[in-house]
Amino acid sequence: MKTLANVLYVTSPEAYLSLEGETVVVKKDEHTSTRLPLHNIENIVCFNYLGVSPALMGACAERNVGLCFLTPNGRFQARIIGQVKGNVLLRKKQYILSEQVESVPIAASFLLGKIANCRKVIERALRDHAMLVDAQALEQASATLKGILAVIPGCKTVGELMAFEGSAAKIYFGVFDQLILQQREDFRFEERTRRPPLDNMNALLSFLYTLLTNDVASALEAVGLDPYVGFLHQDRPGRPSLALDVMEELRPVFGDRLALSLVNRKQIAGKGFTQKESGGVLMDDETRKAVLTAWQERKKEEITHPYLDERIPFGLIPHIQALLLARHLRGDLDAYPPFFWS
Repeated sequence: MKTLANVLYVTSPEAYLSLEGETVVVKKDEHTSTRLPLHNIENIVCFNYLGVSPALMGACAERNVGLCFLTPNGRFQARIIGQVKGNVLLRKKQYILSEQVESVPIAASFLLGKIANCRKVIERALRDHAMLVDAQALEQASATLKGILAVIPGCKTVGELMAFEGSAAKIYFGVFDQLILQQREDFRFEERTRRPPLDNMNALLSFLYTLLTNDVASALEAVGLDPYVGFLHQDRPGRPSLALDVMEELRPVFGDRLALSLVNRKQIAGKGFTQKESGGVLMDDETRKAVLTAWQERKKEEITHPYLDERIPFGLIPHIQALLLARHLRGDLDAYPPFFWS
């Protein structure tokens, strides 16, 4: 079983990373601020401008240490990977299926997991905070999502699935503001906006979704799958379509729930966000560090995996789902079992 290793998040824009022997050195203003053994690191995620030395890039590629570059506000730029891992036959099967009608049931599984987990987020709010929310609106949204779940298995094309996905997202995000119980003025949510996010909650969600995408892409590469060839999302240059596929079912659990917890527990505040002249919203360095700390702590929490019936850390869920998908493509499983949060 894979174990959770350290993830190095470099949040300071002025930081520069290099390699000295077997040690990653983080320098800021010509002064060394952090030194970490490379063999203890699983991923390096950089929000800095200055970059990484070629020697460190080469060492990361050689030793399968993920190296991801994001803008300071969390927008994805690039990922550095080494030699392609895994059985070439697995990737060939992935490529063939992605172009055939047999991909529809796989795509449907991703969507079933997403909608079911969105319902679970709503139902938890009803269970825990019935007196603080519009119970009727949330119950109606949950019932409508349940109806969409019933028709997903009968879809014959990815186009049909994407139409239902859009409807489900509109319903879910239509009541998302009801789930914000504290700091409502600072984190008011009217609709999902991206590229750029136009309010504080959307900026927080986009940041968390970017972190999740990177984790899922790393998990897919680790089992030998190509994160850029998907079944639900269409292939586009530079877009990790399969990572976005698998992320759909995990987004409510990893992203939405954590965002709501951070706001409702007042672990972050509205003053940590700034709106640019273009309308886009950015979070400051202090808020970003608080979110990253909560993200790492969340990944350490344990949960019983619904398919394996084993206790595992949250952070291993993307790796488990990637492994189950690979097993299905190899023919070891009759269908891909999505992650259903309980």
